Amino acid sequence: MNLIPRTAEKILIALSKSYPALIVTGPRQSGKTTITQIVFPNKPYVSLEELDMRDFATNDPRGFLNQYPDGAILDEVHRCPDLFSYLQSRLDEDKRMGLFILAGSQQFGLISGISQSLAERVAKISLLPFSLRELQEAKKTPETIEALLFKGLYPPIHDRALAPHVWYNNYIGTYLERDVRQLINVRDLSTFQNFVRMCAARTGQLLNLSSLASDCGITHNTAKAWISVLEASYIVHLLPPHHRNFNKRLIKSPKLYFHDSGLAARLLNIQTTDQLMTHPARGQLFETWVVSEFLKYRFNNALSSNLYFWRDSSGHEVDILIEQADKLLPIEIKSGQTVASDFFDSLKKFQKLAGDSVGPAALVYGGAQGQQRETAKVVPWKRIHDLSSIVTS
Repeated sequence: MNLIPRTAEKILIALSKSYPALIVTGPRQSGKTTITQIVFPNKPYVSLEELDMRDFATNDPRGFLNQYPDGAILDEVHRCPDLFSYLQSRLDEDKRMGLFILAGSQQFGLISGISQSLAERVAKISLLPFSLRELQEAKKTPETIEALLFKGLYPPIHDRALAPHVWYNNYIGTYLERDVRQLINVRDLSTFQNFVRMCAARTGQLLNLSSLASDCGITHNTAKAWISVLEASYIVHLLPPHHRNFNKRLIKSPKLYFHDSGLAARLLNIQTTDQLMTHPARGQLFETWVVSEFLKYRFNNALSSNLYFWRDSSGHEVDILIEQADKLLPIEIKSGQTVASDFFDSLKKFQKLAGDSVGPAALVYGGAQGQQRETAKVVPWKRIHDLSSIVTS
């Protein structure tokens, strides 16, 4: 197995020199364990998924931490929430930087533990699946955009050259069995699985909880709670609308995006790359991938999201707005392989409304040639990393 280097390795090293503890969060199988062990090879690794270690950490937290005088990597640390208070005391007494490296796949326990006990002592980084740039640097880029969208970017598929449909089937089953039951009381797993599939069908669309609940035969409150679980487990991301209205009544609902196009494609029962080429959700999956790439640029630099979208009540929409100082940078996303003049209509509309508030615009599309148009810079999908600097500025 030839492991692909991660962009986030550099920021982890830098943060370990300034904070007593680091926490690496992200979905299951995104590479959290691998990156922490590669960056901190001299630290002992402990998985709190293992019953005996979890029992030790829960019932004798001081004794457990004393086993690691020079710190350790503690994986799935949210399984032992009481440990955070004892970690606080240990970090305050020791005062060394980069002492403990914490990892976990559920935000609920992690964030509450940090805010209550470890505030100002820990730096957080969210590790999503591979970015396209990481695949390109490893010379493992899929030849076509359809192949990329179908495979997705979870590390095992690319590190171990696994068949996507087999791996995703196992991933979906494992996620339902292991994670969901820890977070919520799901009496009927088939209902929840149908809910997740309905969410996949809505990736790239406005989130309408009432419609989603109705289609799944559940209550509005249940749908809201289950969306929160998918967010906490890094399965979906809710992209908020930008708050400035520019003299138009705004849509207030967020847009729903999966973090990985391959997982969404599998939930939509897309079996092959050829099926994806003609599938009605192809454009949604392309947009899903672009949004996830921009999030990865932020997260890999230990930054929170600065991404929004804009849509008015008349249906005019800009897919992504990047908030940068006093400017808003509009990004339009089109999956077509040929640039058409109407691709720029929404950008022109927004530029006119926003006036001096608007910054340089870009269009990411499914073709191969870059262009510089009067309205926007046209960026082919394989060159999407050309926009990474504006996302992280």
